Amino acid sequence: MELLKNLFKGDKVVWAVFLLLCLTSVLEVFSASSTLAFQTGNYTSQIIRHTGFLVGGAALAIGVQFIPLRVFKLAPLLLLFTWICLILMQCGLGVEKNDGIRWFKIFGVPFQPSELAKMGLIITVAIILSHFQEEKGSSRTAFKWILGCTIPTLLLIAPDNLSTALILGGIIFLMMFIGRIPFRQLGALLGIIVLAGGLFATFLLVTPTDTLKKVPLLERRGPTWKNRLLDFSDKHQETVPPEKYDIQANYQVGHAHIAIASGNVIGLGPGNSKTRDNLPQAYSDFIFAIILEELGILPAAGIIFLYVILLIRTAKIANKCNRDFPALMAIGVALLIVMQAFVNMMVAVGLFPVTGQPLPLISRGGTSTLINCVYIGIILSVSRYNNIQADKQQALAEGDIAKAERLEELGSGLDTEPRQGGLL
Repeated sequence: MELLKNLFKGDKVVWAVFLLLCLTSVLEVFSASSTLAFQTGNYTSQIIRHTGFLVGGAALAIGVQFIPLRVFKLAPLLLLFTWICLILMQCGLGVEKNDGIRWFKIFGVPFQPSELAKMGLIITVAIILSHFQEEKGSSRTAFKWILGCTIPTLLLIAPDNLSTALILGGIIFLMMFIGRIPFRQLGALLGIIVLAGGLFATFLLVTPTDTLKKVPLLERRGPTWKNRLLDFSDKHQETVPPEKYDIQANYQVGHAHIAIASGNVIGLGPGNSKTRDNLPQAYSDFIFAIILEELGILPAAGIIFLYVILLIRTAKIANKCNRDFPALMAIGVALLIVMQAFVNMMVAVGLFPVTGQPLPLISRGGTSTLINCVYIGIILSVSRYNNIQADKQQALAEGDIAKAERLEELGSGLDTEPRQGGLL
């Protein structure tokens, strides 16, 4: 018991949410990956692989929670590394998959630079915001530094993963709001984003598909983005009778809706999905549809609630921080996990255009699974830091100088910048 207590040092609620999401993942990925199992002829290889990533991710979360906060301030180097990888990918050195070049290999090991770029950018923005905090808010200079890091990152990610770039951009905007960037700067930025987004969407919709295939940086994914916008807009403009619905033209969304309708309220039971073999990416992008089909509405609502709990609990952890940097870093990674989760679930139920975003900590994955576990570790690291500071203050109040010195040594090297207050 003492060993477990020493390993699981962070917030117990965050640990509980993490483990429940991982258990759900093992159950549903095992069911939803039946097509992959059939193709390989090995019915245990897929779940063994996925469980291995989850176990490795849990080990990463445990390890990351013990990392001193000052180590995370090396994030700008990680961001620079991902820029290099993303540039090399645009030069044709990446691995193409599903009409997009999203993978890069180093010494034969494939990974997604965009996943590392998200983490590097969020922590870098937290560093900038904490450095430029003043009593009345963030310095106007912080806005320029943040744009200088964010714009290149989003431009490098967007050509092959536009949804990831949009979600990441939204999170950085929320972090700037939480970090008290002046409203005038945020308002101007929001206006530019809305105008640019509207013009880009209009360009996609009015430009012939054959022409899009010839536009630099749009030739691979441009036609796909256009089709997804058209499918989503057409679906919400008119109600199509079931007998006239073209399921071949709307294959993914159509089978996702069939899965959801089949589950009804109580679901078909774990492993009893009837749609998983016909639904592309049932184990990844559309796994929430399989969850609704097999488990029903109440357990699916419970999963939504788990993500909400994670965000609320992280906000409480951030609010207890006596430093700006860990508070902003924790809330940034929590926003990333939760926003991506809600986008995935809205796609599955038809409330958002198809994006290709996996469900964090549940969908089958490699790089994304490990990185999401690192995010949990970051939240736990901030929680552990808060616990050390609270124990130190209690020891000082009780006059136990020796214990306070031990805690100071345990927390040595942690962030030392004073918090200006008023973030959350």
